Amino acid sequence: MATSAVARETVFALRRQIAKIEGTLPERLQAPAGAPVDAPRNPTADVTPQDPTADVPPKNLTIVRRGLAVAPPDAFLRTGAEGLDTALSGGLPKAALSEIHGAATRDAGAVAGFALSLVSLILKQGPRLPVLWIGTAEIFREAGFPYARGLHRLFGIEPEQLLFSEAPRLVDALWTAEEAARMTVLAAVILEIRGSPQRLDLTATRRLHARAQSAGRPVFLLRQAGEPEPTAAPVRFVLSAAPSAPRQTIAGPLAGSIGRPAFTVSIGKSRTALPGQFTLEWNPDERSFEERRAGERRQEPAANPVPVVSASRRGKDPAPASGAVLAFAAVGSPAAGDQPSPGERAAHRRPRRAG
Repeated sequence: MATSAVARETVFALRRQIAKIEGTLPERLQAPAGAPVDAPRNPTADVTPQDPTADVPPKNLTIVRRGLAVAPPDAFLRTGAEGLDTALSGGLPKAALSEIHGAATRDAGAVAGFALSLVSLILKQGPRLPVLWIGTAEIFREAGFPYARGLHRLFGIEPEQLLFSEAPRLVDALWTAEEAARMTVLAAVILEIRGSPQRLDLTATRRLHARAQSAGRPVFLLRQAGEPEPTAAPVRFVLSAAPSAPRQTIAGPLAGSIGRPAFTVSIGKSRTALPGQFTLEWNPDERSFEERRAGERRQEPAANPVPVVSASRRGKDPAPASGAVLAFAAVGSPAAGDQPSPGERAAHRRPRRAG
């Protein structure tokens, strides 16, 4: 009897651990009240809900995934793009760790712009709290810092709202992110990591995800030129820059102009969505995303029939062939008509007087 009870407790512990990993409710996996713990099992009898060790789930066992039926409507951050929000079953979870992945270093600007767009959506809905951006010196040296005037114009973020924390090592950046993720005085926490470091493992991302859930604040993990490794983030976006469409005017698209910022967003991983790819345009006036349909491609600028500079022709007085071009002047006396530099004048050649 004691051995059977220990085996059941072991099975329940494993089920609870699997439920936490899969995002299900562990309390649903508890044994029903009043179920006989040490009752002998009849192998020929039918499976009943009171049999917790059966391979078939009990009839009263209801698996409810986090983000579908149990989450309130305000638990999701709607991007404004109906296709992406529908694929994510309502939007991006707010109180969670979200990964934004860039395959190459050249995608760092697109990754940062998409993260700032999400922060703009958060500040648009709630109180205008500060945002903390954490990274190492290598991160800010490679990708730089956001432009202050661009923050206000494109995202509605005041420069004093965006705080930066430059950590000397990756372990310090992770520690800062974990401590900041539990603070409710921040609207969001951004952690930018370059490459695929060993310290950024499943355990570290689980701690960040747990802190975000506890504080009810989002934590965005930006990945520069890293491999898509396993993380605890429920959603992983793969970002790259998309060609901008021409600027729209009353007369139609303005040829040769650059319109709104555009992103190619791919759902690399999601607990509730299937992989998909979307092209989103950020509307800086409405502070929302707009999905670009498949037929709405970027229009090429019209060819200008008149060249800006006429082609060179052989005239009566062709220009003489250029001589040797040197980086430094030849050693010797200056040519006639050249004025000596201030350092070569006689007044500057006299010794300085002491005192």
